[in-house]
Amino acid sequence: MSTAPLTENRLQLYLRLVRLDKPIGVLLLLWPTLIALWLAADGHPDWRLVVIFSIGTALMRSAGCAINDYADRDFDRHVKRTVDRPITSGKISGHEALAVAAVLAVASFLLILPFLNLLTLQLSVVAVVLAATYPFFKRFFPVPQAYLGIAYGFGIPMAYAATQGSVPATAWLLLVASVFWTLAYDTEYAMVDRDDDIRIGIKTSALTFGRFDVAIIMLCYVVALLTFLAVGWQAGLRGWFFAGWLVAVGCAIYHYQLIRERERMRCFAAFRHNNWLGAALFAGVALDYALPSMI
Repeated sequence: MSTAPLTENRLQLYLRLVRLDKPIGVLLLLWPTLIALWLAADGHPDWRLVVIFSIGTALMRSAGCAINDYADRDFDRHVKRTVDRPITSGKISGHEALAVAAVLAVASFLLILPFLNLLTLQLSVVAVVLAATYPFFKRFFPVPQAYLGIAYGFGIPMAYAATQGSVPATAWLLLVASVFWTLAYDTEYAMVDRDDDIRIGIKTSALTFGRFDVAIIMLCYVVALLTFLAVGWQAGLRGWFFAGWLVAVGCAIYHYQLIRERERMRCFAAFRHNNWLGAALFAGVALDYALPSMI
């Protein structure tokens, strides 16, 4: 175990380990969860649940990052983008990373324990298993981003369970939309590391899709956005919802402009811009419930 000269330095290393210096990942998890909370409560979610799910999402994403870096510690040293991560660079040990992940996971569970029903607690166990096992799927599963999509979207059935005490078919349909959205943006992310992943033998959707990667990403956007449109329409949302949906469609078209040449940093920019796509979808849902109808 390495030692840092100042306490602040070690704290900074832990913050980098769990990516709190890069909050984009938290937001990408949070938008589908917030959408689910609003839909499940017909636009009037319990604000205690909003706070609990927001904090819990940040904690579990952080725990997942620590586990991911531990699982990938022997691969990350061969990837340009990850060679300076805290574990890979030797600044903290693998055991420290697992301890950090465990503390964050326990904190998340203790956060929800007093407030949520048994079904939500049971689903939270599934969510933890999904988050903990995802990093290892890159060894053998040709499209690990699909598994990540399930892990990232599992806040959706949990939100319905916490609000309604059950998980209706609508929740699973919204999860499908979230999985396809995640597959789209995380394939964009995987395109950044394509050359390194080929060299070290990591499996990603960007490699599996090959020369069809851009076409499949756009197909995933189409499936995700049409499924989301169907969910919102079924829920009775109309004008503001449709306006937010159109903005999201515009974001997806913009992403095509960024990724079509497969240039590394433009693919990364497309990945990051998905935060605005998710924000547009949530804004459409929230505004449609809160404001008079546009039509």
